[in-house]
Amino acid sequence: PPSFGQMSQTPSPFNLFDPLKLEEWARQNKQSYREAHPFPHIGFDGFFNEDILEKILGEFPSPREAQWIPYTHENSRKLAITEEKKMGPVTWQALTQLNSSSFVQFLEELTGIEGLIPDPHFWGGGLHQIERGRFLKIHADFNRHSRLKLDRRLNLLLYLNKGWKDEYGGHFELWERDMSRCVTRIAPLFNRMAIFSTTDYSWHGHPDQLTCPPDRSRRSLALYYYSNGRPDSEVSEANRK
Repeated sequence: PPSFGQMSQTPSPFNLFDPLKLEEWARQNKQSYREAHPFPHIGFDGFFNEDILEKILGEFPSPREAQWIPYTHENSRKLAITEEKKMGPVTWQALTQLNSSSFVQFLEELTGIEGLIPDPHFWGGGLHQIERGRFLKIHADFNRHSRLKLDRRLNLLLYLNKGWKDEYGGHFELWERDMSRCVTRIAPLFNRMAIFSTTDYSWHGHPDQLTCPPDRSRRSLALYYYSNGRPDSEVSEANRK
């Protein structure tokens, strides 16, 4: 099982995180991130201001509300919101802070990826929600932003599921490069953040159908970060052609 760093902080009522501690956290955890198997990743518990996360939960739309974009292709059954005008004000402010200079510099120091660029359009990210009986098959993400023409390098997932029980499923799985087995499973618990490098070989997902009660869903925020170019080692032979 993964080892999650426990954060201790007292951010201001308006900050999702304490910007003064980002450099220290990156320095303390960068080796763990870069040496993680099956590909670079890390998890943090309690990283964010829980009062703000509670407000985000209060703004989180139910699955039946019309603004959700349904993803119903063969690999996934999930809902997403990417447009700022469809988000609550606290949610939008939190996502803006996760795209800020101070947070991007934290990610660069943690991961060793220089020149990271956040996505103001939340392409494929934003709010995610998966209902009972739905899933996200093991996959490797798209690696080019069709609008910005940049290379996707990093995923950040922030889970918002209070009182989530292990038997509900929905664990985030990281698989071997050759797809032979699952190496790590991460439960989608409230105020748990997972960060991982995006390559042609970063196989992940939650392939089993959710078994949570009908009135529950698996909720998260997702952000992706890009760069202008990427190492050849991250690109499969097929995608180099």
